[in-house]
Amino acid sequence: MGPWAQRGPTAAGRGAGGTTVGVMGRRRDGPGWLTVGHGLRDGPAVPLEIAVSARARTRGLLGRDGIVGAMLLSPASSVHTFGMRFAIDVAYLDRELRVVAVRTTAPGRLGLPRPRARHVLEAEAGAMEGWGVRPGVRVGVWAVVGPSGD
Repeated sequence: MGPWAQRGPTAAGRGAGGTTVGVMGRRRDGPGWLTVGHGLRDGPAVPLEIAVSARARTRGLLGRDGIVGAMLLSPASSVHTFGMRFAIDVAYLDRELRVVAVRTTAPGRLGLPRPRARHVLEAEAGAMEGWGVRPGVRVGVWAVVGPSGD
């Protein structure tokens, strides 16, 4: 079973005003949660912004002074930091949400595309190390949905 088939309430979604679903089960921009490593559904959750539309992916973190948590760009295999105000950690994820590579990127840089990457996770520089995001680790991505399922 792939990462997109996981659905239902999780520890990450409790108290969020709804349930959570695997990100590809809901192809819309919006809030979510990121979990890292074993026990993906029960581990600590990091606030996540999900950007799946072309508009949201293009905007990304541009013009911001920081981010609480992380942002997932999907689909994506590379990023740039032109016009950004702060350095970021970039994790390149494969189809199974396994981390292919993690890089810290200063403002004004262009990241090279990663051939196996299908998604990109961005956070403030230094954050991913604290969450345990490193090559080979699998992450969980959960979109928050309202009580009506939308």
